[in-house]
Amino acid sequence: MRKSISPLGDTELEILHHVWELGEATVADVQERIMQDRKVAYTTVMTIMRNLNKKGYLDYDKRGVTYHYRPAQSADKVKQNLVSTFLNKVFKGNAGALVQNLVEAEGISDKDRKEIEQIIRKM
Repeated sequence: MRKSISPLGDTELEILHHVWELGEATVADVQERIMQDRKVAYTTVMTIMRNLNKKGYLDYDKRGVTYHYRPAQSADKVKQNLVSTFLNKVFKGNAGALVQNLVEAEGISDKDRKEIEQIIRKM
């Protein structure tokens, strides 16, 4: 069986973004936000949030019958880990190749390209 490039699926990341934005959220809070874009079952969101807890991305406490989830890791830490994993798996740790591909990518705006150049110059 092949391993995925990312330890997180698309819906897991989507849910994490909602919890990061809210700071704390119930399953219903997250489902309501996702339902603005597409239909998703309450039980699906609940299962994914439980899995994110088991993976160490969310913490929770129970108040009455309701679980209140909060980030167990900061957005920055998770993003840095995901980028590091991507860099190692796709570019074999070669950050220069990653940046070159990013800068040369079709569809990247001139504004983004200039921003990348400025970041590199500051370093």
